[in-house]
Amino acid sequence: MRVAVIGAGYVGLVTGACLAVGGHHVTVMERDAGRLALLESGGCPIYEPGLPELLSENVAEGRLVFRAADVSVADAEVIVIAVGTPPTEDGAADLEQVDDAIRSIGKSASPGVAIVMKSTVPVGTGAAIARAIAAHDLTYASNPEFLREGSAVEDWFSTDRIVVGTESVGARERVHELYRGIGAPFLDCDIASAEMVKYASNAFLATKISFVNEIANVCDSVGADVDSVVAGLGLDHRIGPAFLNAGIGYGGSCFPKDTRALSAIASANGYHFRLLRAVIEVNADQRGLAVTATREHLAAVAGATVAVLGLTFKPNTDDTRESPALDIVESLVQEGAHVHVHDPVGVAPVGLGAEQMADIASALEGADACIVAVEWPQYIAIDWTKAARRMHPSALVFDGRNCLSADAVRAAGLTYRGVGRSGPKPTSL
Repeated sequence: MRVAVIGAGYVGLVTGACLAVGGHHVTVMERDAGRLALLESGGCPIYEPGLPELLSENVAEGRLVFRAADVSVADAEVIVIAVGTPPTEDGAADLEQVDDAIRSIGKSASPGVAIVMKSTVPVGTGAAIARAIAAHDLTYASNPEFLREGSAVEDWFSTDRIVVGTESVGARERVHELYRGIGAPFLDCDIASAEMVKYASNAFLATKISFVNEIANVCDSVGADVDSVVAGLGLDHRIGPAFLNAGIGYGGSCFPKDTRALSAIASANGYHFRLLRAVIEVNADQRGLAVTATREHLAAVAGATVAVLGLTFKPNTDDTRESPALDIVESLVQEGAHVHVHDPVGVAPVGLGAEQMADIASALEGADACIVAVEWPQYIAIDWTKAARRMHPSALVFDGRNCLSADAVRAAGLTYRGVGRSGPKPTSL
């Protein structure tokens, strides 16, 4: 089919490239002139494993092109909306880019075209859009994305499910055709339910993360080892091991935004989502553990040198949105620390107040404390005996992702502290 994808962000680029792999003829439309120029010159504006190769291959084969957002979509059979829906101050989703896309589509789309929503929008948005575009003989389907940054290409082709919410038989058939060749089950439902699946999925995963972090905090209090506890939890098939990694909390463009948006949706409809608000609160508090540990270890944070390893919200991405590391750095800077930061691909935002170092060794030079904020393989592989020679004696290593060997850190003469890994407490008989 002839497909137009509006938006060349994480979701739009992966969607466009993977649809082209599936044999469709895809035009990805972008309103940012700089990003568009980079794509047209063969570049890729985001770090996503496997994506640059897919873009290059499909452009060369003629199945993928990039155009300005104001170009006509009259020849498209399917139009996919993949624009941003950032949070407003009260946590609700900002639909300005979605509204702009719908208005532009209405000016040039041919009758019978299916509009497919990939952007995460509040429940009820799709039904309103479907009613509005029906007058132009356009159909609508909600098709939420479940792509994880860092493994988005793999997730597309190995997805657990494909959710299609629509009242139109024609739109449903076209969405099914988009995914021809992908062996995942389809869930066909109404629009509101499809929208809710996205929010519910992310909220549940965020809840697992905050739950295990609360368990880790209790483990520190009672002397239990969270790694053993999580192993026992994960072996229960009703629970499973996924998203049970204790640490400094979740970040990124989805979990924080979607949990706040779902809470706002519930409130707007008269329901107080107490559990979800607790999840959000726990996650906000969790990133403070690194600063507290640093404060407890040092005589004074002011004037101390602290290395923060990792700026992105997770490995294998350059995305620093809502990253716990940034909050940690900001807190340390406010307390007067000299902060060295390092990340394999992430770039420190302007005004962060920290010095970004070119390599790990430089980041650790003279450090009174080191905070591992992202479980990049490069940090897991650090030789702490060599690293200790650059750091102050008995410097703190705070393992914010429980990804290091505590024994290796301690053997190097450094002080190790993880999340929920305090070890057994002495008992009295």
